[in-house]
Amino acid sequence: MTSAAWGLLALFLMTLLICAWPLGFWIVRISTGRLPRWMHGVEAPLYRLAGTAPEQSMYWTQYSLALLAFNLLGVLVVYALQRLQGVLPLNPMGLAAVSADSAFNTAVSFVSNTNWQGYGGESTMGYLTQMLALAVQNFFSAATGIAVVFALVRGFAGRSSAVIGNFWIDITRITLWLLLPLSMVFAIFLVSQGVIQNLDAYKEVMTVEVTKFQQPKVDAAGQPVLDAKGVAVLEDAQTNKQTLPMGPVASQEAIKMLGTNGGGFFNANSAHPYENPTALSNFLQMLAIFLIPAALCFSFGIEMGDKRQAWALLAAMTLMFAVAVMTLTSAEQGGTPLLAAQDVDQTVSSLQAGGNMEGKETRFGINASSLFSVITTAASCGAVNGMHDSLTPLGGLVPLVMMQLGEVVFGGVGSGLYGMLVFAMLAVFIAGLMIGRTPEYLGKKIESHEMKLTSVAILMTPILVLVGTAIAVMAEAGRAGMANPGAHGFSEILYAFSSAANNNGSAFAGLSVNTPFYNVLLAVLMWFGRFGVIVPVLAIAGALAAKKRLPVTAGTLPTHGPLFVFLLIGTVLLVGLLNYVPALALGPIVEHLMLWSTQ
Repeated sequence: MTSAAWGLLALFLMTLLICAWPLGFWIVRISTGRLPRWMHGVEAPLYRLAGTAPEQSMYWTQYSLALLAFNLLGVLVVYALQRLQGVLPLNPMGLAAVSADSAFNTAVSFVSNTNWQGYGGESTMGYLTQMLALAVQNFFSAATGIAVVFALVRGFAGRSSAVIGNFWIDITRITLWLLLPLSMVFAIFLVSQGVIQNLDAYKEVMTVEVTKFQQPKVDAAGQPVLDAKGVAVLEDAQTNKQTLPMGPVASQEAIKMLGTNGGGFFNANSAHPYENPTALSNFLQMLAIFLIPAALCFSFGIEMGDKRQAWALLAAMTLMFAVAVMTLTSAEQGGTPLLAAQDVDQTVSSLQAGGNMEGKETRFGINASSLFSVITTAASCGAVNGMHDSLTPLGGLVPLVMMQLGEVVFGGVGSGLYGMLVFAMLAVFIAGLMIGRTPEYLGKKIESHEMKLTSVAILMTPILVLVGTAIAVMAEAGRAGMANPGAHGFSEILYAFSSAANNNGSAFAGLSVNTPFYNVLLAVLMWFGRFGVIVPVLAIAGALAAKKRLPVTAGTLPTHGPLFVFLLIGTVLLVGLLNYVPALALGPIVEHLMLWSTQ
């Protein structure tokens, strides 16, 4: 890595720490209900309307049913808005209704905080759909993840109480007093940088130069003309006009980043100048992705009465994140040997001149694009400011690994922390087996019941990813979407299923997924990848809440020192990643070896 890359990484981490620390204290007040009186006054009518009250706590089963019912309702609403789009207002371009399979995929995607998009946003979704369906779910799906971690922390902090809070109270407070204020401030900042925010119709403008291109030739019936080999015949064309899309972009971009959602208003996502116009907006967008996940770690330490616990979790996350950034940035700066510069004696050097800039925005460069790629896949965000399909094989391996670790390296809002806490429980259980003691974590005994639930939560996504990938590779409909043969094509499929099951939402691209086969299969993975983990986590929260909190003794394993940090990292890597090693060997690893074996 160059000095500029090191400087950018250091600046990012320092800024993140400065911003996340005070936010962690505010999140504690939201979680515990210690809010100003006027805020309670705003909430009260909403609670009366819903028929609930802050003092009405739920058992984990009640909490889970409320959460699932709320999100199922979200799927139905988002699906209906897409299917009725053609007759709804705020659709100035007259975009037609979204197909049934694509609407189903998108509904599950946005409700599960995945925000996987098999469509081009500016050519598919009207403004009402973007705002009322997608942006609203950006808030609610993020709030759902934070509510789950609130419940789990209460389980650790509780003293012989079987209740873990009230889902309706949690999701209301998280939305009103955390996500909405932050999004409003960030949206105003984005507008100041040049991100558009309007309800205008798309604008057709004259270009400075005439653009020449080729397009398929069509017959009188509008069908493509094919040659003797069945290949479409191309004809020359030119234009001096360009259509500029408009829309309420800044408002959706703000919660897209803060909620680690990732769904782009435009097909090019955060590489589009209307979504991410400047180097400053790019830096603040990266910061927004990690802001709440980092702050939740601090709030966890504060609620547990031991801030050292927060620093231990953050240290583990930061070390894994830094190694990933170093690996990807170095790979992209080194480039590919097939495009390496030649020395005077015609021998090929090991470095591509200027590094691998393919698929990257010149206004961001390799350093900022590489950092963004790691951030968005370490968190379950999925926003991209460059084409991951154009990364070097080793560079492309890093985003894959970040997702396959279970999105626990900072991770999504809420999901990152509760995922890491599940791994922490597994780590102390393993340590307890080594020394012959009943494992304890934060004063709660970790017994067989909790470990069974932990195993379900950890193994759910690897099973979904590997089974889904196998089905796609074996099925003709799955292979039909591959744009590249061999190892790279396999990597595209593996990436898609890793992204869906781990609720990330980014894509290698290069894989045509807007088909009934992929839309339905990926939707199933997104749903179970989200709620197949949430339900066991809530069950763990209920089990822990009912247990007495034990005092620390001389035999208690310290969970705040360097030893535990490395034990936690080792557990995440060994348990979280080893499931995928054979699949990775067939994709990016073999592609990397093939690339360099030609030299």
